[in-house]
Amino acid sequence: MKEKAPVLDKEMISRALARMAHEIIERNRGTEDLVIVGILRRGAYLARRLAECVKKIDNRQIPVGTVDITLYRDDLTMLAAQPVVRKTEINFDIQDKKVILVDDVLYTGRTVRSALSELIDFGRPKCIQLAVLIDRGHRELPIRADYVGKNIPTSQNEIVEVRLDEEDGLDEVAVVER
Repeated sequence: MKEKAPVLDKEMISRALARMAHEIIERNRGTEDLVIVGILRRGAYLARRLAECVKKIDNRQIPVGTVDITLYRDDLTMLAAQPVVRKTEINFDIQDKKVILVDDVLYTGRTVRSALSELIDFGRPKCIQLAVLIDRGHRELPIRADYVGKNIPTSQNEIVEVRLDEEDGLDEVAVVER
C-alpha cells in the first residue's frame, strides 16, 4: 500500500476532539445523563480522549465504556474460523442516558449498526449520538454521524488509516491506496 496524503497530525486530532466536545456539551445542554462508549479498538481510545476534553470544559467526569462488536458483525463467518473476541466494558447503567458512541472512521455504517445492536442489549438509552474522527463517505446503511472531526472524500480503492499513540505510537490520520 502506498500512502497518498497525510490528513491530520497530532495537534489537528486534538483540536478536532476539543471542538467535538464543545459541540456535544452544547447540543446536550450540558453533561447531565451523558455517557461515552467507544468501539474497540481505536474508537475506545478516542472515547477516553473525548471524555477528557469534556471534563476540561465542564469540569465533570463522564462515564466511559467500550464495546467489542465482533459477535454482532454481519460478516462474522467471513472474518476467520476463530475471530478474536475482546471484552465489552460498560460498567454503568445506560438506561435513559444520552450515549455518545465513538469510532475512528465512519465508512459503510456496518460497524456502527453492530455497535447499536450491542448497546441495546445493555438497556434502553434516552438517545444514541454518533461521534467519529473521520467520515469518509460511501455509506451502505442509513447512518450518519452527529459529530465529525473531519470529512474526507475518498474513493473505494483508498483506505483511511487512523494511527493513535495508544495503539500505534503516534497520532496521525493518512489516506493510503490499496
